[in-house]
Amino acid sequence: MTSLPTDAEIRALHEKYAPSRAAFELVHTHCEIVRDIALQLLSTDGRHALDAELVRVGALVHDIGVYRLLGEDGWLEGVPYVRHGVLGHEILRQEGFPERLCRFCSCHTGVGISREDIRRQGLDLPAADYLAETGEEQLVMYADKFHTKSTPPAFVSADAYAAQIGRFGAEKAVAFAELRARFGEPGLDGIRERYGYAPA
Repeated sequence: MTSLPTDAEIRALHEKYAPSRAAFELVHTHCEIVRDIALQLLSTDGRHALDAELVRVGALVHDIGVYRLLGEDGWLEGVPYVRHGVLGHEILRQEGFPERLCRFCSCHTGVGISREDIRRQGLDLPAADYLAETGEEQLVMYADKFHTKSTPPAFVSADAYAAQIGRFGAEKAVAFAELRARFGEPGLDGIRERYGYAPA
């Protein structure tokens, strides 16, 4: 795959892997929201020379692995959510996507998962570093923090996420604070109205 896929091609990929219409609506809509947040942050920030098209695609595919955790009746038991990133990486690799796109799946969880995090927390992941490295990866990872696929799905403020991530260690809170300082905070009101979700 040499050129980046279109929104319609990515939508078709979501439809291929979604086990139900409800699963598609949950995951694909979340990915669209993350795309909108990431591109908004990019458009209002002249400090970072990032590839907007790569950000668009990365945001739209980042959660494709969640479908492997969903059945027709909802969430599957016994498969830890933390695995959705590596599962998405596998899906995109099988579909012939280049590594630079696969990484948006495996390297967006939290503010990054290190080999040491896996060891210390006993996470059900292959031992490796799953850390956003490029600016595009970091922006998508950051934008993802402002919307949750909870029941019901909701938007999350920067302060709320900062309080949440701090439970995983001071270094995670620092990492989020650095992303916040780098990219700023999105204006969520317009996006919230567009998608009809309430603030968390």
